[in-house]
Amino acid sequence: MDFPTPYVRKPFYYETDRMGVVHHSNYIRWLEEARIDFITKLGAPYSRLDAVGVEIPVISAECEYKLPVRYGDEVGIKTALSFFNGVRMTFSYEIYFTDSGKLSARGQTSHCFVDAATMRPLNLKKRCLEYYETVMRAYEAE
Repeated sequence: MDFPTPYVRKPFYYETDRMGVVHHSNYIRWLEEARIDFITKLGAPYSRLDAVGVEIPVISAECEYKLPVRYGDEVGIKTALSFFNGVRMTFSYEIYFTDSGKLSARGQTSHCFVDAATMRPLNLKKRCLEYYETVMRAYEAE
């Protein structure tokens, strides 16, 4: 599901290197910020899962860099829920310059649902049906 309002931010100075270019590791952090923004706007914030002892660890993250972001630039991050089955989910991202629309980077993160106490995988539909249904509706709308 591609959310209509992308997450927008400007890089902080500390996120850059000596050339004023955002260090590659910060893009992964930005994906997390955009993901949290996306699911919160969806009505499925992490806090709802925390309350029932469910965590969503990252099991993979990747980013393909196209154009560097520099200090002073503003970027938007489009987030899409590209896979969801109640046990795992995957998000896809596009980071682009808000002034030109040019693509800076493209990324993807995959996650699973685990019991917070045991860190064992679980089926979200069985643990938190309401959350599962909220996310499934968004995924099916795509």
